[in-house]
Amino acid sequence: MAQSGGVNREHHRSNLPKFVFWLLHFLVIAVCSWIVYFNGWRTVGGWFGQEWQLSDPIRAGLLLWCAAIYFLRTGITLFYLLARRVDWSEVFGLAVFMAFFEIGLLLVGGGAFRAQPINLDLLDGLAIFLFVSGSWLNTWSEVQRKLWKQNPANKGKCYVDGLFRHSMHINYFGDVVLFAGWSLLTHNILILVLPFFMVLMFAFVHIPALDAYLAGRYGSAFDEYARKTKKLVPYVW
Repeated sequence: MAQSGGVNREHHRSNLPKFVFWLLHFLVIAVCSWIVYFNGWRTVGGWFGQEWQLSDPIRAGLLLWCAAIYFLRTGITLFYLLARRVDWSEVFGLAVFMAFFEIGLLLVGGGAFRAQPINLDLLDGLAIFLFVSGSWLNTWSEVQRKLWKQNPANKGKCYVDGLFRHSMHINYFGDVVLFAGWSLLTHNILILVLPFFMVLMFAFVHIPALDAYLAGRYGSAFDEYARKTKKLVPYVW
């Protein structure tokens, strides 16, 4: 079952697709930087006969840093952690998604569509905490698993240690937490649909497909792990 949950799980380096995706993601970060630091949004507005600008440059800068940190973590995932094949359809589909949400969150949170800035407050502190915590959960859990799998004595075994003791898909949970924080930082409640949509995708698409793949690969060892460990939210579900 190489194809599972919309991705190809066959082991393969896929260096060229990974590099192309990383380059496309870098271009998205470059556009975000142009908007924040070089009045790029005002330039775009000028092309349409109206000057637009970001009314909240401090928040825009924080959102740009979130995008930059996510970009760096994506590089770690692509070139160190990810052992499976990356298909071209995944490359371009994810690149479009990255462009849509990273530029979109920057414009919404940075005040492209409102006249006044929003002062930083406790909600922003919570948002940054969630972003950092979720980023750590996602990346560190996968680093732990990578280091464990590099030990020849663990070849062919099901990994159930580290942060994965608390949730079968703690890396996915980290994604939800970080995107919740990233969305909160925009101070626009409608943006919370993004982490909500992610939960639905994980619960009904990615987790069932991945669990079926792992059950076929590890058999009774995975079944025992699944029996006593929550799927996504530690100790809850």
